[in-house]
Amino acid sequence: MIAGADRRTLSNHHGARSAATSSSEDELPQTQVLHSNPSARPLRPAARPLIIVVSGPGGVGKGTIVDALIDRDPRLWLSRSWTTRDRRPTESADAYVFTTRDDFERRIADGGFLEWTEFLGNYYGTPIPEPIVGADIVLEIEVDGARQVKTLRPDALLIFVLPPSRFEQERRLRGRGDDEAMVQARLRKAEDEEPVGRGLADEMVVNDDLLTTVDEMLSIIEAARSR
Repeated sequence: MIAGADRRTLSNHHGARSAATSSSEDELPQTQVLHSNPSARPLRPAARPLIIVVSGPGGVGKGTIVDALIDRDPRLWLSRSWTTRDRRPTESADAYVFTTRDDFERRIADGGFLEWTEFLGNYYGTPIPEPIVGADIVLEIEVDGARQVKTLRPDALLIFVLPPSRFEQERRLRGRGDDEAMVQARLRKAEDEEPVGRGLADEMVVNDDLLTTVDEMLSIIEAARSR
């Protein structure tokens, strides 16, 4: 998204897509914020915290967005995901709980994950959340994990993040330190993930400008809280 630019809102109720948002296009309009129909999402019991699922293909900026959301809104609590992949040179030590396959599989056997998946040869999973009282829960997870959460908690708010173009997605993947094989694998995986994510999403946002993206997502979250 481009700060200050005109923005269009398109209807996208669980997979009913306008031709303007077709995933067959390599490049998405950079100023679009894509919304599905929020009235289709089941109402959340008042006593439950809101679960906000931030998902999208690799290289769209999920981690950076989530860090900014947590910084901006003290009512948000991040559930730190586990992974068996190696930590990237550019990643902070607390980006994930980095663990071994044996430890991850033991936690699976103990029923310790809300969701988990194997993605490009590594495990990723979200522990059963234990948020602070009064906080809403943020999950930054892969598309398969997002599907599992929506099955368990249909009232969860799923925001699917898209890159402004495939070229920009590739640039970001390289910039964060992924090797060539992983860059190409993630780009191929994105072609499969995007149609699934579009169908699952309550809201879709194109991450062109970080500040504008975060502002838009905070507005989406606030609207969901008021329902």
